Amino acid sequence: MPVKRTIPHNSGMFFITFTCYQWLSLIDTINGYNIIYNWFDHLKSNRHFINGYVIMPNHVHALISFINTTQSINTIIGNGKRFMAYEIINRLEKNNETTLLDQLAGGVEATRKTNKKLHEVWEISFDWKDCHSNEFVWQKLDYMHNNPFTGKWKLSVNAIEYIHSSARFYLTGVQGIYPVTNFMEMEEVNFNKSKE
Repeated sequence: MPVKRTIPHNSGMFFITFTCYQWLSLIDTINGYNIIYNWFDHLKSNRHFINGYVIMPNHVHALISFINTTQSINTIIGNGKRFMAYEIINRLEKNNETTLLDQLAGGVEATRKTNKKLHEVWEISFDWKDCHSNEFVWQKLDYMHNNPFTGKWKLSVNAIEYIHSSARFYLTGVQGIYPVTNFMEMEEVNFNKSKE
């Protein structure tokens, strides 16, 4: 599990990864991919950019450009994880996934229970990398886009075929199921522009 580190900037492009509690395939179990897309929409509505992503059954990789925000980026991501957790729990309850719900309830630390937390949907921390060069961004895009068909995952035969990914856009120029902004276009964006 990654160590919790605070992102020391209020703007910039970051490679973000967060994972379901104990690597459980919660996103797939409830067919909750649209929950992640809704969070992306929320980020876009606050003038941030989704530059790339892959949504796996139990974790999410995203390349996100944050434009000058008064909230810390850690808070923005934490609030997003909390919003998505509520939606995931609602669907698990609707589907009577009692075994999973019990497992998630058992994962809540005692100190968090005092704050009325009932389920641990995500691993507490998330990983992030500051994307400081085009070469580094391409490396991260390749890594996330290859995720669905490499290693233990056999979710598609190649990167383009996996629909919950920005691979189709970066490999063919055609937007996939969720539209992204090419990270190369970010060179024209003023990251420090204050929100109106």
